[in-house]
Amino acid sequence: MSSAERAGDEGVSLLKDLSKEELIKIIVDDAKNWLAHDGVWFQAIEKRYGMEVAVDLDIEAWRYFTVIEAKRIMERLGLKAGGGIPALVECLKHRFYARLNLQECVEVTDTRAVFKMLDCRVQSARKRKGLADHPCKSVGIVEYSEFAKAIDPRIRTTCIACPPDEHPEDFWCAWEFQLET
Repeated sequence: MSSAERAGDEGVSLLKDLSKEELIKIIVDDAKNWLAHDGVWFQAIEKRYGMEVAVDLDIEAWRYFTVIEAKRIMERLGLKAGGGIPALVECLKHRFYARLNLQECVEVTDTRAVFKMLDCRVQSARKRKGLADHPCKSVGIVEYSEFAKAIDPRIRTTCIACPPDEHPEDFWCAWEFQLET
């Protein structure tokens, strides 16, 4: 075993004797840390270079991260690429976001699903602070399209609504996934 492989051994070994509840708490906390890092990274870029550059760089980061996340989820679940809408719906349940946000898939068939972010931690925090919605549509288009294509290249993604679009009070964003045959 290389020194790089051993580097995380101590951190992993600490997890082995923890209860299920303690492990769940760590997973949720790690997801919060990931989202906090994403947020402060974005704010640092925005502060130095402005919103347009921050969004452009965020799009590029998500273009790669979302594919990595999809592939790791599929590997963990033992899924192969090409699993269609059922595989996508399952993988969406295992994203970091799913640990922090309230989301649902509705209108699910073998060829179509609608994904809704009912409560978004980022948007809800902005709302509590009296800030405008974060304009995440351009990032979301890349994020959700690339995630879906990594699950199955035949899946096409359409934005139903996402800030800065107007959206109903019962969800922040919604995405339609269709399997093209």
